[in-house]
Amino acid sequence: MIQSVDHLALLPLYVAAGTAVLILVMDLLGGPRSSVVGSAVVGGVATLVAALLTRGADPTFCTGTRCSWIPSPLAAVVAVLFAALTVGVLALSMPALRLGAAPAGEFGFLLACSMTGGVVIGYSGDLIALIVGLETLTLPLYVLVGLRRFAPGSPVTTTGASAAVTFLLVSVISTAIALLGAGLLFAATGALHLADLTTGTAPLAMVGVALIVIGFGFKVAAVPLHAWAPTTYDGAPLPIAAYLSTASKLGGVIALAAVVQRVDAGLSLAVLAVLTMTVGNLVALRQTRMVRLLAWSSVAQAGYILAPLAAGAAGVAAAVAYAAFFVVLEFLAFATLVAVRPPEADGGEIAGYRGMARRSPWWAAALVLAFAGLAGLPPGLAGLFAKVVIVAALINTGWGWLAGVVALNAVIALAYYVRAAAILYAGPVGIAVADLRPAKQPVSWPVAAAIGTAAVVAVALGFAPQFLFDALS
Repeated sequence: MIQSVDHLALLPLYVAAGTAVLILVMDLLGGPRSSVVGSAVVGGVATLVAALLTRGADPTFCTGTRCSWIPSPLAAVVAVLFAALTVGVLALSMPALRLGAAPAGEFGFLLACSMTGGVVIGYSGDLIALIVGLETLTLPLYVLVGLRRFAPGSPVTTTGASAAVTFLLVSVISTAIALLGAGLLFAATGALHLADLTTGTAPLAMVGVALIVIGFGFKVAAVPLHAWAPTTYDGAPLPIAAYLSTASKLGGVIALAAVVQRVDAGLSLAVLAVLTMTVGNLVALRQTRMVRLLAWSSVAQAGYILAPLAAGAAGVAAAVAYAAFFVVLEFLAFATLVAVRPPEADGGEIAGYRGMARRSPWWAAALVLAFAGLAGLPPGLAGLFAKVVIVAALINTGWGWLAGVVALNAVIALAYYVRAAAILYAGPVGIAVADLRPAKQPVSWPVAAAIGTAAVVAVALGFAPQFLFDALS
C-alpha cells in the first residue's frame, strides 16, 4: 500500500524540530546568548500557534484506514501545553543563564528537543511513535538535570550529577520494560496502531499491556518506579525540576491514556493508583526540604491522575483534564521558588521560608495559591474542580471504592500543604529567611511574567473549567 503524507498536519512537528535545529546552528555560529534564547522562545510560541492552526487537519502517515499521526483536539491541547511549558522554563532560567550557570545554546537545544518529543506523544497513532516520542521527551532531560557550571567539587555539582545518573538508570530500565511489553503485545495481536490494540483473553497480550503500563508509569513517577523523582528534582536546577515535574508527567499520562483506553487494564491501574497516591502522601508528611515536598506530593498527584484511567476510555477526559490543572499549579509552585531563591540555589529547607510573606507578600500569595490548588482548597478552585471531576468520573463508572480512596488521600494531603503554606506567614522574621533572595533585590521580569501568567491561567481555569473540556471535545 502507498502511504499518504499530509505536511500540513505535520506542521507542529516541523516547527518544534526546526526550533531545535535553529538553536543548534546559531550556537555553532557563535550567536549571542540573547538571540539563542530568543529563538527558543519564538519557536515555542510558533509551535503553540501551529498546533492550534492544525487542530482540524486530517490524519497522515496512513496505510489504508490506519494512521500514525492523528491531529485531534487532545493532540492540540498537549502540544500547546508542552510549548507553553518550554517557554515558561526558558523564562525561569533567564537569571541563571545570565550568570553563566548553564550554556545557553545547549540548554535551549535540549529543551527544544524535549518539546519535540512531547508534540510527537500527543499526535501518535501507533506504539512505535508513542515510545519514540516518550524517549525524545526524556533523553534531553538526563543532560539538563546535570547541566550546571559550579566550582569543581562543590556539593551542588555532586548532587546534580547524582540526580542525573539516578534519572538515567531508572529511565533505561523503564524503557526496556515498555519495549518488552510492546514486543509481547505485537507478538500476540500483530497490531502496532493504537486503534487495533486489544488483549482479549490472550495471556501474552495481557502481560504485554501490564509491562507497558509499568514502563510508562516511570514517566509519571508511579509506584514502584517513583523513587527517582525526589532525588532528581532536588538535585536539578529549579527550572528543570519544574519541567520534570510537569512535562515528563504529562507525557507519561498521555501515553498511558492512549494505551489503556483500548485495552483492559482497569484493576492493574487501580492498584497502581492506590499505591502511588498513598505512598506519595505518607512520605510527603515527613519532608523537610521544599523541593522534596513538591516531589513527593507530585507522586501522590500522579496517583490521582491514574485513578480515572482505571475506567478505560470513560476516564481519559477526566485524567487529562486533571493533568492539565496539575501542570499549571505545579509550574506556579516551582516558578515562585525560582523568584524567591538566589539564581544558582536549590529549593532549600521548608523552615527557610518562615516569614517569607512579610518580605515578599505577592510571591507568598502565588505560592499559597499553588498549594491550595494542589490540595483542592479555595482559592485554588482549579485544583478543587479537578478533584471533583476525578471523583465524579470514578463514581459514574462503577469505581466507587477508588473514589473513596482518592477522597481519603486528599484529606491526608491537607496536612503538609497547609503546613507549608502556614509557615510562609509565621513569625517572627529572622535567620530562617537568610537563604532567600534579598528582599530589595528585584525579581527578573521573565520570571515575574511566568508567575503572573501561570497564576492568571490557574484562576481562570478555576472559574471557567468547562473551557478545558470544550477544548478536549
